[in-house]
Order: sequence, then C-alpha cells, then structure tokens
Amino acid sequence: MKKQFNRMRQLANQTVGRAEKTEVLSEDLLQVEKRLDLVKQVTHSTHKKLTACLQGQQGTDVEKRSVKSPSKKLPLTILAQCMVEGAAVLGDDSLLGKMLKLCGETEEKLAQELLQFEYQIERDVVEPLYVLAEVDIPNIQKQRKHLAKLVLDMDSARTRYQQSSKSSSHPSTLQPGAKSESLREEMEESANRMEICRDQLSADMYNFVAKEIDYANYFQTLIETQAEYHRKSLEILHSVLPQIKAHQEAWVEKPSFGKSLEEHLNISGREIAFPIEACVTMLLECGMQEEGLFRVAPSASKLKKLKASLDCGVLDVQEYSSDPHAIAGALKSYLRELPEPLMTTELYDEWIQASNIQDMDKRLQALMAACEKLPTDNLNNFSLIDEFAADFPLQRSLAVTDSPRGTLCLLRRPQSTLCDPMTLKTHSFCFPLAVHTLTQLYFAKA
Repeated sequence: MKKQFNRMRQLANQTVGRAEKTEVLSEDLLQVEKRLDLVKQVTHSTHKKLTACLQGQQGTDVEKRSVKSPSKKLPLTILAQCMVEGAAVLGDDSLLGKMLKLCGETEEKLAQELLQFEYQIERDVVEPLYVLAEVDIPNIQKQRKHLAKLVLDMDSARTRYQQSSKSSSHPSTLQPGAKSESLREEMEESANRMEICRDQLSADMYNFVAKEIDYANYFQTLIETQAEYHRKSLEILHSVLPQIKAHQEAWVEKPSFGKSLEEHLNISGREIAFPIEACVTMLLECGMQEEGLFRVAPSASKLKKLKASLDCGVLDVQEYSSDPHAIAGALKSYLRELPEPLMTTELYDEWIQASNIQDMDKRLQALMAACEKLPTDNLNNFSLIDEFAADFPLQRSLAVTDSPRGTLCLLRRPQSTLCDPMTLKTHSFCFPLAVHTLTQLYFAKA
C-alpha cells in the first residue's frame, strides 16, 4: 500500500512538473513502442476478417474454431449432397441424372479441397496472426507498463533519498545516517529491478523488429496457399469437363429447332432432318388437298405442342392428321429458325442473280451452278422439300401465297445486305418459280 502511495505521489509531482520523469528507453525503442500499437491493430483486424472468410467456421467462437471439424457443413458439401440425391431420384438413364451425379461428385471434391485449404490457412496464417495480435504484442505492452511502474518506484525512491540527504545535512538532525542509508538501499534495489525489466523489454522489442520478415511471411503463405487451392480446384474442373461434354454429345435426344442442320444430322445419324421428314410425310398423307395450307396460321398452342414433340423426336400421327395447318406451320417454323438457311447465306447473291436472268437457258445454268455448290446435307433436305412441292396441285402451286416454295424460308437475305423494297418484292415472286424450274431439271437429270 505504501509503495502504491509513493507511486501516485511521484506521478502527481511529475504531472505538475515538480519532479522530473526518467525516460529509460532509447528513441529507437520508443518508435518501436508506437509501431507495436499499429501492428496490433492491423493484425487484429486482418485476423478477424480472415476468420470470417472461412466458410466452415461461420458463427463459431475462437476457442471452438477448427477447420478439421467444422461447426457446420460447407455450402459446397450441402450442394454436392443435394445433387447426388437428385441424381439418385432421376436415375442414370436420364441425361439430367448423369449430369447431377457427375457434378455432385465434383462439388464434393471441391469441398474437400476447400476444407483442406481452410485448415492450412488457419494453421499457417490465422493462428499465427492471433498469437501475434493477442499474445506476443500484449505481453510486450504489459511488460512496458510494468517497466513504467518500476521507473516510478525508482524515481520515488531517489526523490525521497535526495530529500533525506538534504535533511541529514541540517545541523538540527540528530541521527540522520540510518534512515538515509535505508533509502539509498531502496533506491539502488529499485534501480536494479528497473534495469532488469528494461533489458528484458528491450530484448523483446528488438526481437519483434527482427521478426517482421516472419510476420510478413504469413501473408505470403496466404497467397501461396490460395494459389495452390485454386490450382487444384481448376485441375478437378478441367478433369471433369471432358466427361460432361462426352455425356452431352452422346445424348441423342437433343432439340432440333434453332440448331444447325449439320449438328442435328450428326447427332441423330440421319440424312434428312427429322422435322422436315416427319412434316413432309404427314402433309403428303393428309394435307395435299387442304386449302391455304401454308397461308392459314395454325393454333398457337397446337403449333407449340407439335414443335416440342418434334424436338423430342416423337410425333403422334393420329393427333395431327386432322390439323395439317399445324404440321405446315411446324415445317415453316423449323426452316425459319435454322441458323443458316437451307440454301445458305453464302450463296444468296448467286441465287438472286440467277433467278433474275431473263434468258431461260442461261438462268438454268446459273441456278444449277449455284445448286452444285450447296453442301450435301443442305442439298438432300432441299431435294425432299422440292419433291414435296412438286406434288402440290399445279393450279394452287402457281399462287405464291399457297405454294410451299413461296412460303417456306429456304433463303434469307444477309443482314449486311441492303435491298430495294421493289426488288425484294420481285424476288419473292420470281425466285420460287426459278427454283422450281431448276429442281425439276436438276433432280430429273440426277
């Protein structure tokens, strides 16, 4: 209690300037002391934010945190489990079931990599930062406060000893030697304790400065571990992508509407596109005598349903035999939605120029020259459509609005090509007739 009282009195005297304050640390160490506060603040904040990034540790206390046994499942683990369960429900005979199983297994591998990554981050970065911010620096600061108390004790003992020495030199003092000697021993003892503490504190401060490169390595380790984690994750993804693509390519049941003719034929192993063959076959059976076959619009719901069934590779003949307009609409829609028109964009100018030649023989030569440039797949499908159009009643085929040649989208003007409206109107009439003349001769010759 007496020592505490002496400290308070000495501190009060130093505060009001009645006593000098002894500074026992060098200027360099005083700068280190200021840096300690900054480093503690930064490392504490970084540790807190980094811990929050660990997905397996959200909401856990520092004492209970462990990446090896996370408090709850990682989101990736939950996703993987959901996918695997979904695959079991759908079965391996469906493409979606295969995809879910493959992706679920991949997500589980990614979750394991993430778990290992977080464990390494906690062991090599998070825990060392915690020790630095919450143990090492606070211990140095605690020792600094203890040194400040010892300095006060030393200053207080020296002040009392000096006052005692002044009193002992006064003539009225009878026995000054014993008390003065006791204060001198107290002063020397407090100075020794202060020096021991100061030396220890100085050593710890210098060690802190020397270890700054070790502290900086924590963040290098963070980046290196992240790089390794992402590299392994990328390897997992790259390894599974070929399997995913293989399943996709091996699956025969793919949509045909809006897909390229070549892709559809390659996947299905057909020479004639299924929508073209199915629609033409149906129309030949039940639609040849229908008025306005390619002019009258079908029911939107019927057309949508028919297109969806054709996309699945199935067709209910009995259902649509009484509605040839829906079949004709599906055929028109398929040809219109082809990314590349059946007669190709590349040959657009040649077709138009050939159809505008007035001399019949030269026109046929030009049309046949263009026809020979068509890819084999396009030529085969174009042949079937024109044979179907040739079977159309002659008196109705001359009416462009009813004729398949006048309403089916066999050729489209490229977007970059400008065309006069009157010229376009003339093309819409003369082109079907020119192609009809060509195909009658060309395919008869073939």
